[in-house]
Amino acid sequence: MEFQNINHNTYTTESSVLKVIYYAEGFKEELESSFENGLYSVKEFNSIKTLTEETQSFSINDLNNNLLIEISPENTNEVFQIVENLKNHWLTRNIIIILLLTESNQAITRRALKLGVSDCYNPPIPFSDVKERLRFLSFYKQLRAEKKDLYPIEIEEYKIPSGKRMLDLLLSSIALISLSPLFLLVAILIKLDSKGPVFYTSKRVGTGYKIFDFYKFRSMKKDADKEVEKLSKNNQYQGGDAAFFKIKDDPRVTKLGNFLRNSSIDELPQLLNVLKGDMSLVGNRPLPLYEAEKLTTNEWSMRFLAPAGLTGLWQISRRGKKDMSERERKKLDNFYASNYSIWLDLKIIFKTIPALLQKEKV
Repeated sequence: MEFQNINHNTYTTESSVLKVIYYAEGFKEELESSFENGLYSVKEFNSIKTLTEETQSFSINDLNNNLLIEISPENTNEVFQIVENLKNHWLTRNIIIILLLTESNQAITRRALKLGVSDCYNPPIPFSDVKERLRFLSFYKQLRAEKKDLYPIEIEEYKIPSGKRMLDLLLSSIALISLSPLFLLVAILIKLDSKGPVFYTSKRVGTGYKIFDFYKFRSMKKDADKEVEKLSKNNQYQGGDAAFFKIKDDPRVTKLGNFLRNSSIDELPQLLNVLKGDMSLVGNRPLPLYEAEKLTTNEWSMRFLAPAGLTGLWQISRRGKKDMSERERKKLDNFYASNYSIWLDLKIIFKTIPALLQKEKV
């Protein structure tokens, strides 16, 4: 496959064609089938050597390239040499690089991220997630470039402050140990109440459009996600292009699920997400893919530059109120992204407790 002619003068997340060059032996078939639509211009390299030669000849006209590189124990040194050469050169240091690991290896992942690789994926690799991540990274790179033209300051990507991370680890660990008897009781009740798994796992988009597995106690009947389109006319956030989806008296919710949702007990497994580092205790709620893809405009994408959180401004100030608009929720997310601090986090944590019992069934 060869590059197409692309006009880079305009940028829209939905329609722009992204240049992707890749080396992948084990993932070649999956990668090609995932990027076969017209949104991507793809070029394949059959060996690390040819990819190295290509990257060494990059010029200013190649800075829109995005690299996907398969890395295995056999080619680790060659791949890292490519990464180091690109990241150590002022011209190519901002090129997006995603590594596809043939086997999980924390040492490789740590080294890659330290060198400035945009992301690393361990097998089995969900290429639909890779595509979403790649489009956001490309959009954010474009946004950073536009901001630098307006403001002569360095724009840093979000990195969780050490104090905030320590607070997350401490409180989530204590909470998980203390609540373990409740977890066991709820698991038993869910199995008795309806057919299906105890936990509900879905893909969510968090900080920097990072996609991760999001955990909840199951409060809906099995395969409830398949009914979203049918129920969209009852969405609390009105409008065909509404970014968020939530309905009152959701018919998909089980009898026990109503109690779990109204008491917010269904959210407790996300303490595992906090412990893993996918989320923070306080932040903007991570969104399902179908919601997140509607929030990549310049006005609203700022929410993804803040930590994803178990609780946040939305939960303590507007949740469950009939007069809450989609725009108000977006503005709360953007406000937190611009103003979060350890003191604001503590204030939100203390205000979350009385906000847990909500009146509206949403």
